[in-house]
Amino acid sequence: MEWFWYVIASLGAGIGTGLAGLSAATVMVPILIVLCPSFSGTTGAYQATAIALASDILGSAVTTYTYAKHKNIDLKRGWIMLVCILAMCTAGSYVAFIAGNVVLGSFTLFLTFFIGIRFLVRPDTSRKDQAAKGEKLNVKGIVISLFFGLTIGFGAGFVGTGGGMMMLVVFTAFLGMELKTAVGTSTFIMTFTALIASVSHILIHPAIILEKWNVMLLCIIVATAASLLSARFANRVSNRTVGLATGVVLTILGGSMLLLHFWPQISQTPLVLQTLQCLGRLALYIIPCVVILLPIRVFTKVPSFVFRKLLHIVAFTCFTVMILNAANWQSAALTSLIVAAIAYPLLSMAEKKSWYGRLFVQKSPGEIKRSLLMLFFMFAAVIAVSWGLFKNPNAAAAAILMWGVGDAAAALVGIPFGKHKVMFKPVNGRKSWEGSGAMLAVSFVTGILLFTLRCGYGTGLSFACALVMAAAGTFVELISGSEWDTVTVPAVMLVIALLML
Repeated sequence: MEWFWYVIASLGAGIGTGLAGLSAATVMVPILIVLCPSFSGTTGAYQATAIALASDILGSAVTTYTYAKHKNIDLKRGWIMLVCILAMCTAGSYVAFIAGNVVLGSFTLFLTFFIGIRFLVRPDTSRKDQAAKGEKLNVKGIVISLFFGLTIGFGAGFVGTGGGMMMLVVFTAFLGMELKTAVGTSTFIMTFTALIASVSHILIHPAIILEKWNVMLLCIIVATAASLLSARFANRVSNRTVGLATGVVLTILGGSMLLLHFWPQISQTPLVLQTLQCLGRLALYIIPCVVILLPIRVFTKVPSFVFRKLLHIVAFTCFTVMILNAANWQSAALTSLIVAAIAYPLLSMAEKKSWYGRLFVQKSPGEIKRSLLMLFFMFAAVIAVSWGLFKNPNAAAAAILMWGVGDAAAALVGIPFGKHKVMFKPVNGRKSWEGSGAMLAVSFVTGILLFTLRCGYGTGLSFACALVMAAAGTFVELISGSEWDTVTVPAVMLVIALLML
């Protein structure tokens, strides 16, 4: 099993290097230390760092070559950083060995994660004061280069980070380089820092070669190949695409590494573990649904309103998955909020793309992301009230499930077959009697089945509660706005369920 983690660590390191100039140690060291028992002990972290640095040499070299071919290196603005980092790298490596079993600092992991979020929010790194390639450094740039060059160089040797993330920040935020140039310049420097730090680690502790030569060889080969492929991708696409890809990679890698780094503390907090389990099981449900729905949308002529309701069905059945897999109401509610926090910014970025409008048919600009945000916040609120406050998860499940299937039935029947419009004042012909009848019937049947088969209630109580909930939900759906029924209908159904059950 350890060899599997060696490959995973090397792939992550190579992709991070080729795409964003990320040091291999940022990814490899936590994985090797936490998931590979052979790297435990007093020198385990030191050996893991040495292997990561050795993997960085060729990985950074092939990345540098690829970026250089596309003229995305600027040494005139990076030479001071290069000199300072090389000067301090050996000193940091020696101090690391004296200090003992130094583990990768959490600062670098937090930095990786938040830089990833930054690129997701703003993938285009172009700026008004962006420096031209080859432009000389001014006094401010020289001072910045000296300060960060010395500190990054020592950290590269001491912790084994290679300084990739810090150099990316300095080059883009302080020295005005665009993203591709910053990555190319930083990997050029990392090639030499990784070489010096790796040799220093091996000379100080030669047992690394004798004990772990096969692991080192595998990691070097896999990381180099992944670096080359990701660097070629980065140099063939637009800056915005590179920014988005960088954001996704860094966010995933940073989050994963933080999880590994703080696992001893996390494993002592039951709620965190329960929420992670619930998130994982929800992902195992959502991913196959997406894999099935995308080809249906792309390769078939399914009507847009039908596809919308298929998405709607996946969304509200997520609630059932959470209820069934959550250990308690807190983990289920947190899962809903986390999904909303992840999905909203991703949809905000995606809606600017031309394919977004073809994939999703929106009633108004931003309607999909607003509806999803409202839906998962509503899930969290329903869980907290029904399960948390009243200790009745069955009421929550009934309200969401009856609303979801009823709303889907209303659209699937009402849009193609709704010939008789509801004309009283709050509705004014927006909806049909056929659609409302379908919602009433399907919600009612769903409620009876749920109450009798899943909850074990008597036939009389199940019949009465399902009928009242279905009738009230249908009426509220009629008079609610098209976006607000996501909140109003489940809320009314929940109140009735709590009062009657």
